[in-house]
Formats: sequence, structure tokens, C-alpha cells
Amino acid sequence: MESQVLNIRGMTCAACAQRIERAMRKLSGIGKASVNLASEKLFVEFDGAVLGLPAIKEAVHKIGYEVIEKTDSTNITIPIGGMTCVACAQRVEKAIKKLDGVTSVSVNFATEKATIAYEPQKVRASVIKEAVEKAGYKALEISKADAGDEDRARKQREIKILWTKFIVAAVFSIPLLYIAMVPMLTKYGIVLPYPKSLDPMNYSLIYALLQIILVLPVIGVGYRFYTVGFKALWNRSPNMDSLIAIGTTAAVLYSVYNTFQIATGNFRAVESLYFETAGVIITLILLGKTLEAVSKGKTSEAIKKLMGLAPKTALILQDGVEKEIPIDEVEIGDIIIVKPGAKIPVDGTVTDGHTSIDESMLTGESMPVDKKAGDAVYTASLNTTGTVQFRAEKIGSDTALAQIIKLVEDAQGSKAPIAQMADIVSGYFVPIVCVIALLSGIAWFFGSGGNLEFALTIFIAVLVIACPCALGLATPTAIMVGTGKGAENGILIKGGEALETAHKINTIVFDKTGTITEGKPTVTDVLTTEGVLPDHLLQITASAEKGSEHPLGQAIVAGAQDKGLGLLKVDDFNSITGRGIEAQIGGQSVLAGNRKLMDERNISLTELETDSDTLASEGKTPMYIAIDGRLAGIVAVADVVKPSSKSAIESLHKMGIEVVMITGDNRRTADAIAKQVGIDRVLAEVLPQDKSNEIKKLQAEGRKVAMVGDGINDAPALAQADIGIAIGSGTDVAMESADIVLMRSQLTDVPTAINLSKRTIRNIKQNLFWAFGYNVVGIPIAAGVLYLFGGPLLNPIFAAAAMSLSSVSVLTNALRLKRFKATSQERIGT
Repeated sequence: MESQVLNIRGMTCAACAQRIERAMRKLSGIGKASVNLASEKLFVEFDGAVLGLPAIKEAVHKIGYEVIEKTDSTNITIPIGGMTCVACAQRVEKAIKKLDGVTSVSVNFATEKATIAYEPQKVRASVIKEAVEKAGYKALEISKADAGDEDRARKQREIKILWTKFIVAAVFSIPLLYIAMVPMLTKYGIVLPYPKSLDPMNYSLIYALLQIILVLPVIGVGYRFYTVGFKALWNRSPNMDSLIAIGTTAAVLYSVYNTFQIATGNFRAVESLYFETAGVIITLILLGKTLEAVSKGKTSEAIKKLMGLAPKTALILQDGVEKEIPIDEVEIGDIIIVKPGAKIPVDGTVTDGHTSIDESMLTGESMPVDKKAGDAVYTASLNTTGTVQFRAEKIGSDTALAQIIKLVEDAQGSKAPIAQMADIVSGYFVPIVCVIALLSGIAWFFGSGGNLEFALTIFIAVLVIACPCALGLATPTAIMVGTGKGAENGILIKGGEALETAHKINTIVFDKTGTITEGKPTVTDVLTTEGVLPDHLLQITASAEKGSEHPLGQAIVAGAQDKGLGLLKVDDFNSITGRGIEAQIGGQSVLAGNRKLMDERNISLTELETDSDTLASEGKTPMYIAIDGRLAGIVAVADVVKPSSKSAIESLHKMGIEVVMITGDNRRTADAIAKQVGIDRVLAEVLPQDKSNEIKKLQAEGRKVAMVGDGINDAPALAQADIGIAIGSGTDVAMESADIVLMRSQLTDVPTAINLSKRTIRNIKQNLFWAFGYNVVGIPIAAGVLYLFGGPLLNPIFAAAAMSLSSVSVLTNALRLKRFKATSQERIGT
């Protein structure tokens, strides 16, 4: 299956998103389709052998929406120096057009700038500049619009257009409202300045025609409500635009009818003009949509910040000379120089120099990290002290920063299970509102003795006050802010489902090695049986372990090397999963492993039983060594507990969460570590392949289980758990299997992630409550329920204002999540 993210233009409410999703599901070859109203993106999975991307785009276009195309080419603007006439501009154009990979070029002599679209895979910007220089002109500093700014610029243009439309609408609707309302206010004793030439009773036709003149520009700037709304209605998928279009069209047509009545001498019809209602409704809706667009832009600020972190240029070493080039021109293998105070432009490995780098943008960790030759460096991290050179290894979309941005974007496009109810309601909402409005209008028409104006007021008010937008924005906006806030704190949440499930967790299982502990054990004790020298035991054990990738084995090898012990030749090596190793060294058979291995080989441990128990009680891991079938000694290894482990577990206990530790270590060692950090339950001597079974057993007890791990052998358990949480310093396999990735290796981020989930879900529930509550209360009021009992009748203008504010209030509530901060308890030891 292929996956694609498409930017959609033209959606105005949840019904639009539902409509696009339904259209996608009708296509053969679609596996999954999800529309995020807040980010205006369509996330689709499809079988490329059955369905092509053009067909998907065409399906979106057919139902009245637009797919915003992203070009593969890069656009740059190069200021040109030395041009003296139009012929110069033409010469520069010809020189650039000759280059393979240049798709278009335009040189403006007046502004002395060349605007070029080119394919960076075929031609570099530096080559374009050289072509300008060869033509006899100067290529000055390049102004480059990077891809990350494209979406932001588009959003800003849309907001600017919406503001312009609102201002135009307000300029005409305010005098329209004044002209229409002042005569009515005069009846109630409120006298305001008013031209006598517009007296509705003496100059009725002029009064009506002026209102038509003023309302037409308002309808003009709100034309999209009609083009989209009626098209959706025609396709039997009405949306919010349909409600506005029907309501305002009814008001305008009824008013035009009454204008004809006035022209034929029925001057009493002047009291039945509703032009101002239509004009003010459109103006208020435009204001609401503008504020909504501004608020939606703020929900994705985390992505914008991440995109803005990467530097725009890189300083490379080319033929022994330093040269600054645009970031898109960096190629794998380039040697890049980074000076103090500069940002790392791409991912790579240090080849020369020593420095400290602030990686807080990637991990959330404020302390700089020392870097030397052989260490990895990451895009957008800040070089704080020395100058370093490094080899570019990952560029463009392959960098860690780009992967994080993609992960956050995918998460923001996903749907949480809690959104399903809102989606179901949104699908039926607009048709039901249309029916309620029609029935209410008909009922009041007969109930008021045939008063069409009264019935029309009810009809319009019901249509206008209904707000499917609030329902559609309630969940995605909170998820966007929540996942973005997580990314700012070094917590990458892979989807809405993971974000929702995390708040239900009541049991967290921690892997021991590399998770609770540092994962870098060291040799602490070497105990031998009679006739065996400690150094010889360590030497022969290290020699056997040289072929092992287990952290304990690597610690023993490092311990022997620290003592200057040379390693012996190994004739044969065999790793016994979950138990240890066996090897042939100098004609001797060497076994090194845990108690299970010794028991299976019938090797007695009696001679060192007491010492083994003591070591285990101290939190050390005893590794038994047998030579030629007889116990030769114990090499004890200890893995230091991370400073953040204890405080993280304390925070989880305060949240009412049970904490379990799972390890392949023996029971005594595991219990000792558990005692140090306050673990509730210990699952010891568990083989790697059995970890997922232990998770299943906990789930069978009715528990919602999260698994925290960092190794390849943790991947099955991470996948089995309700939520898998991978430590950022762990393996790629573990991170792929996890639902949440902690970019720092600090366990204090586990309670932070759980707390963020709780806050986000609470925010979603608040949004849904207000969105549902608003419609449940507002629609009956608009339908005249209060009026039945002597209460006020809701004016359609106030209904429009209420509808606009409902969406903005939901967005504003979601934005409160931006104030989320990890508590001091959660940050202890970080």
C-alpha cells in the first residue's frame, strides 16, 4: 500500500471532511482515508496497482474541493548586477535556460532580479550563478524560499484574503444595518440621525433599492458560501456553507419579492425587507472564519517551529576551500564545517574537532552534549564551543529533524477513537438541521396564522445558528496542539489513538537494562574457585565474550582491556539465547552465563552459592564461568541505575499507576534494583521471546499496559502492549515498534507523556461538550422554543454571531494546551 498526504482547499466544516472521506472510500483500491479539518489535509493509503494518485485528486475535485499541488522544483530569486538594458535581461535568461534542470526563468530588468524554477537533483544553484557570471553579469546573494515555508505562506495568504473579504463586507453591511434598523428603533423612542430622503414610509423604493446596492458587494465577497454550499446540496452532501447559502438566499429572495411589491404600490411591504439580515450574517460568518483560520494556524505552530529550526545554508570544504552553499545543494559525503554559534545543517558523523552541541531541539535536553570524531551530529542542533568538521550522511527528508516533522504531521493527521462519535454526528448533522429548520418554519407559519415573515425568521435562525464546524474542530485541534507540545518536550506521539490510550494506562512495565539502568554495566567483582587466578578467569571470559553483543559481555571485555589483559584466540563460539555463551579456547571448553545455563549443563554452583547470593542482593549480576565442565568462578557486573528512574517511578505512583520491571536477570539482582527505585512488581529471568507473553498476562488481568524499552528484544513486547514507549537512545527497531518515542533517555518523560495525554483528552472532552451543548441548546432556541413560553425570539443576526464564536471558542480552548509544562516532579534528575 502507498500513502500520501494531500493539502485540501475549500473545506469549511466537519461535513466537508466527512464528504471527502466518503468519496475516498468509494474508490477501488483505497485502504484508509482520514481528513483533518484543522490542518486541512487528506491522509490516504491506496493500492498503487489499482488506483493512481491522479484519480484520487480527480475524485476530490468532482465533489467541489481543490487539491493544492506541491511542485518538485525549487524556486529561487537571484539579484543580478551589471544589467544596463532589456537586452541584458534577455541574455541572462538565455544563459540560464540552457542549463539542464531549469524549468523556467524570468529576468526582470526593472527590479534587476532573476526568478528561477529548477530541479535540484539535476542542477545546483551554484551552477546557475556560474552561468550568470559567465554571461558577464554578477549573481548577488540568493533569496531562497524553502519548502517548509510554502505551507505557511499559503496559510498567511488565505488569512489575508479572509481579512480583506471581512473588511469589504463590514464596510457595506454596517451602513446597511444602520439604514435598516434606525426606522425600527425610532418606533421604540430611540432617535438617531437619519436622512429624510430615506424615510421608508415616504421613499420606500429608494430605501429598498439602496439596501440592494449595499448587500450585493457583501454577497459578492461571500460568493464561496453559495458556490460550494449549493454544489454540496446538489450532490446531497450539505455542509455549513449550504446552511448559510439557504438561509441568506431565502432572506434576499423574500426581500427582492417585497421590493417588487413596493414598486407596484404596496408600501407596507417595506417592513418585510431582510437585506440587512443576509449582509450581516455573511459578514459575521466571514469574521468567524477569519478568526478560525488564525487560531488553526496557531495549533500547528510546533510544526512551524521545527521547520524553522534548520539552517538555510551550509559551509562546506571543497578542494580545500571553504564555500557557503544553500542547504539543498549539500550532498552525501560532503565535508561540512560548523563554527561556534552555528547550527548543524544536516545529519552526519564528526571527522575532526571537538565541541559541545546543544541538542535540545531534538531531545528536549538542555545540557550540551560533548562531540568528538566518530560521534553523530543532527540537523538544527547548535554548536556551542569548538569548530568541527563532519561528513554529511543524511540530507533532506532523511534527517532526524525531517523524520520528526513527518512523525508529528502524521500524528496530527490521525484520529483518536474519541472522535468517532463526533464524526458520526457530523455526517448526519447538516441534513437534520435542514429538516428542523424547514419543519420549524412550516409549524410557525401555521401557528402564527400565516405570518410568513415570522416563519422565515425562524427558518433562517435555525440554519445559521447550527455549527458543524465546532464538532469537526473539537478533536483534531486538541490532538494537533497536544502532539506538538509533546514534540517540544522531546516526546514524539505517533497518533491520536496512542494519545488517547495513554491516559487510560494503569500499569507500566519497564525493561531494566538501558531503561531503568544506564545500560552500560561494568565489572565489579571477580570471584574464583580453588586453583583459578582472577586475572586468568577475567581474561578467558572476556575472550569468550568478544563475539557476544550482549551488554554484560561487552562490559567484561572492557574490564579485561582496562586491566591490560590480552584476549585469547577463540576456536569456536556459540550464543545460547537467554542463557549465555559457550566457546573453545586453547583446547578448553568455556561456558559463561546464568544459573539456568549451569543447571542445564549439570554444573554445581555450591562452592560459590553464598557469594552469588550476596552479589545478587547488592544489585549485581553474577555471571557463572565453567571451564571443562567445572565451575571456575563468577564475574559480577553491575549496571548503574539512571538518576531519573527513581523520581519517574515516584511520579507514576502519585498518578496511581502500578510499576513493573521485566528483566532476564536473576531474581535477587532484579529485586535489588527494584528496591532501589521503588518498583511494585518484578518479572525476573524472563527470556526475550517471553516478554510479550508477560505483557499478555497483565492484559488478561484487565490492565491497560504500557511497555517501556530500548532494545531489539523489546520490540515484540512494545508492539503487544496497549502503548509501547521507546527510549530515544534505543534501537531503530524498538522505536518503529513503539507508539511513543522519548527522544531523551530520561524516564521522567514517561509521566510527562501520560500527563500530556490526560490533559489532551480532557481538553477534547471539554471541546466536544461545548460543541454538542451549543448545538443542543442553540438550535431549539432558534426554533422558537423560548418564544412559546413568552421568552425572546432569536434574531438571525445574533444566531450568526453565536455560530461564529462557537468555532473560535473551541479553538481557543484547544490552544490552552500550549501552556502545558512538565511538572518539577517529572523533571527531577533531568
